Amino acid sequence: MTPVDSSVLPLRRPAVVLACGALILTLAMGVRHTGGLFLPPMTADQGWSREMFSFAIAVQNLMWGLFQPFAGAFADRHGAGRTLVGGALLYGLGLVIMAHADTALGLNLGAGLLVGMGLAGTTFSVVLGVVGRMAPPAKRSLWLGIASAGGSFGQFAVLPVGQALIVGVGWQQALLWLAFGVALIIPLARAVTGTAGSSHGNQTFGEALVEAGRTPSFHFLFWSFFVCGFQTAFIMLHLPAFVVDGGLSANVGMTAVALIGLFNIAGSFLSGWLGGLYSKKWLLAWIYALRVVAILGILFLPLGPLVLYAFAAIMGLLWLGTVPLTNGLVAQIFGLKFVGMLYGIVFLGHQIGGFLGAWLGGRIFDITGSYEQAWWLAIGLSVIAALLCLPVRERALLRGGQQAA
Repeated sequence: MTPVDSSVLPLRRPAVVLACGALILTLAMGVRHTGGLFLPPMTADQGWSREMFSFAIAVQNLMWGLFQPFAGAFADRHGAGRTLVGGALLYGLGLVIMAHADTALGLNLGAGLLVGMGLAGTTFSVVLGVVGRMAPPAKRSLWLGIASAGGSFGQFAVLPVGQALIVGVGWQQALLWLAFGVALIIPLARAVTGTAGSSHGNQTFGEALVEAGRTPSFHFLFWSFFVCGFQTAFIMLHLPAFVVDGGLSANVGMTAVALIGLFNIAGSFLSGWLGGLYSKKWLLAWIYALRVVAILGILFLPLGPLVLYAFAAIMGLLWLGTVPLTNGLVAQIFGLKFVGMLYGIVFLGHQIGGFLGAWLGGRIFDITGSYEQAWWLAIGLSVIAALLCLPVRERALLRGGQQAA
């Protein structure tokens, strides 16, 4: 196994790793979820279309997904600490460039490429890979749910801070303050230094990729997670503008997005807990099916604060609950040695969906003057995702590529 500096051993106790992992996700995901708050002021001040801003966030989602397998593989081999530090530096630099961008190129470079790469190095495949290895097998799903709840808490806690900064010091200075917040990930990264993947087993990196590619369940998880990415990116980026278009205040929209994060703290924890007791694939199918009900409600009920907050609460319970369940299934089927890399590939599916959800939301609005078609697309995809989860085989793979009976 990889030798570990004794000076970091006290920081690598499971409870400390879990707490620091949750805090890292709080910062990384919390700042990321402020993107929709910047859409109205930045497009108004810069004279940009919604599609232009949406495309930059779509690039961010795509880069996050494309670099996630590499970040996960690097963490599997060299440890999560180094990966987190590099990711935090790229993330902060991207926010600084975004703050000073006055062209599409600058916006895509900062908010798109660099923030996307930074998110790949500071979020789920890296953090959950560490937590999954440290957790006792019987509690792995629960621990993944607790860590994922950190991302939800960030959405709840950081969004009001982001809105207050935009109002108080302007969107440009707000981005610089958020860059400082991301830098706090660097000292937290020390707690997970040295937690690279164990060297047990004879399977190589390439063999793990081939095995996953030949396993139908891996493809089902990839494409169902694609739908999750489409829905969450579209809602997170465009819900604040959808609310303002409906005649409500920007503060109401911010509150709705924050409520999604608040209720997803419970949702992520609950999904992780239930995943240790019941079939993970059935829980995923129910999450996607219930999202259909929630979206139909916001389409057919009169849009007001009560309806909006009810939608936010329901979506929050269903939001990142897919993360511990999907990550848990990857670990359960393929084992822990390359879990960061394999989950990173599945997460690429999520982010391809996120690219389309963010960009198409703005594109559809610019063409039709409404988000209605985008909402209906989210509904149709959710039905498909629920059906894709059902044929997933949850048993562990034997190294010959056969699944245990």
